[in-house]
Amino acid sequence: MGSLGAVLLGIINIAIAVAILVLIGLIVLWLMSWLGFPIPDQIQKVFMVIVALIALYMIVALLLGLPLPFRVVAASGVIGT
Repeated sequence: MGSLGAVLLGIINIAIAVAILVLIGLIVLWLMSWLGFPIPDQIQKVFMVIVALIALYMIVALLLGLPLPFRVVAASGVIGT
């Protein structure tokens, strides 16, 4: 496990990843309802469970020091992979 700064940056990285995924879900939900194809509540719940599992994986990887297959915020501060 790294220093306190690295753990803090990891937690911020997890929060940004979850916020981006939820925002994408909300945009899709809005767009589909605007087009007249509402997304059922069960599908919305499944999406939130998937987002929670991704966040859990990222937290476990942070605590155990495992590498993630993706990076939301690069070391240079640029958003991307």
